[in-house]
Amino acid sequence: MTVIRHEAIVPLSAAGRRFDQALAEMFPDYSRSRLTTWIKAGAVTLDNAPAAPRQLLKGGERVLLEAELEVEVASAPEAIALDIRHEDEHLLVLNKPAGLVVHPGAGNPAGTVLNALLHHDPKLAELPRGGIVHRLDKDTSGLMVVAKTLAAHTALVDMLSRHDVERQYEAVVLGALIAGGTVDAPIGRHHTDRLKQAVRDEEDGKHAVTHYRLRERFRAHSLIQCNLETGRTHQIRVHLAHIGHPLVGDPLYGGSLKLPKRATPELVAALRGFRRQALHAERLSFVHPVSGETLSFESPRPDDMNALIVAIRDDLAANGTDD
Repeated sequence: MTVIRHEAIVPLSAAGRRFDQALAEMFPDYSRSRLTTWIKAGAVTLDNAPAAPRQLLKGGERVLLEAELEVEVASAPEAIALDIRHEDEHLLVLNKPAGLVVHPGAGNPAGTVLNALLHHDPKLAELPRGGIVHRLDKDTSGLMVVAKTLAAHTALVDMLSRHDVERQYEAVVLGALIAGGTVDAPIGRHHTDRLKQAVRDEEDGKHAVTHYRLRERFRAHSLIQCNLETGRTHQIRVHLAHIGHPLVGDPLYGGSLKLPKRATPELVAALRGFRRQALHAERLSFVHPVSGETLSFESPRPDDMNALIVAIRDDLAANGTDD
């Protein structure tokens, strides 16, 4: 268990402010909620005396923070291979394959990215969710960033909330799109199916924006690029289905298998055999929370998705357009 210790003097400019508010500015490596918990537990003192989060400051007081970083996750480490594209003392970037669940949950108590991360670095157990700051769906492949320290975790969560992390995806959707566009529609839990999300009204849903751009147009499918402005659960899948262009292979939002007229045998086999949403997190870019360096990573299209696109492209060559 890691013990942290910090000392500081409350700046005179903080006079009249609440203790928890000023503390969050004095120790930005830790979230305000965590600091408040430590204040209530007596792990933070003011002039050697306990204090309350709402206590007003005079300025010039001595702050002492001594706290133990307790285990945040109870999942067991598992020796699952990880494709790590970058790692330093503060964070790592990994390339997740399709089929691997990110975090344990109902039906997936083990065998997840979290279990693999705890085996790779046991100290991640001291971080919320083992350092995982954003997820990819089980059957979505591609890049994700993981924090290795509390400071990096706090910073990355804040960057994600401010939309300062660029996340770019590639997807294959049903229908021959003519151009790109933007879907600005709130997302929330589906009214009747608790496994699904849905576009909801502003009172029931959370703000969600997806930008998409056409890369290739085929007879009955399109290859598109998606950039997230927000990061809601199933956002791309829900938004594309909402505008009538669900992802190929999507078991929740794609409906039944749809085969184009005159489809080549190779395309029929490819569509029947593709049993996950055709979505890949291909690019991740952000400013390193400690060094300030801009980091950018790219993940090549996985083989199964590439084979699907080749079959769709060859079908277009064999049949021509349906215009």
